[in-house]
Amino acid sequence: MTDRELLNMARDAAKNAYVPYSHFPVGAALECADGSVFTGCNVENAALGATICAERAAIVKAVSEGRRRFVRIAVYGEGETYCLPCGECRQVLSEFCANGSMEVLCTRSGGRYVSYRLSQLLPHPFVME
Repeated sequence: MTDRELLNMARDAAKNAYVPYSHFPVGAALECADGSVFTGCNVENAALGATICAERAAIVKAVSEGRRRFVRIAVYGEGETYCLPCGECRQVLSEFCANGSMEVLCTRSGGRYVSYRLSQLLPHPFVME
């Protein structure tokens, strides 16, 4: 699967976002080691702590279907800056990514995107020893 195909899946997922407060839809497409892809969108709540990010929505869907190894995630948002996973999402991603090697694709308006390794975005994750 190409970067653009994964990004397009994230864009399509953003169309389902529930964002009555921020009005900023985000979509995510999570590619698993077996090639399957799970998508998610942000779901806001008046109690902000109960809001679910697109990335975690996709992760929960994948885990609930038995996937535990992720290789790449695309995060779609139409802002002036690149739409990167929040700290909580980065930590959750690290739970399922060996050595921070997962690729993280992040978009901004105009369809532009950048690529990072999760280890660049979260250099010191919490780990169970």
